[in-house]
Amino acid sequence: MYTFIIILILIACVLMILTVLAQNPKSGMAANFGASNAVMGVRQTADFLEKFTWGLAIAIVVLSLAATMSIPKGDIDASRSRLESVIEQSATGTQSFETLPMLPTAEEAAAPAESSEAAE
Repeated sequence: MYTFIIILILIACVLMILTVLAQNPKSGMAANFGASNAVMGVRQTADFLEKFTWGLAIAIVVLSLAATMSIPKGDIDASRSRLESVIEQSATGTQSFETLPMLPTAEEAAAPAESSEAAE
């Protein structure tokens, strides 16, 4: 269910992008809709695009809330337990800077390159 809602959000976002690009009647994609302007009129087309944009914005908000509610409980519990263990380690001081992974220094990063050149 979560994946389905995320796909709906992505579709709504793409539609929102296209709708916003089509809203400028002087240039851009709106020039392609010239025939529809002749039938409905420019004002009615602008009103429709504005209402459609607001509808998509509301849909994205509602779908985002629905996606938050439909996250699988196992994923939430697993991330919560990992977060709690990190907080406990930092609060008790059992995790020190020596146990954290460190980036290599410039000399350490250059050393393997030199040894691989010597091997050739």
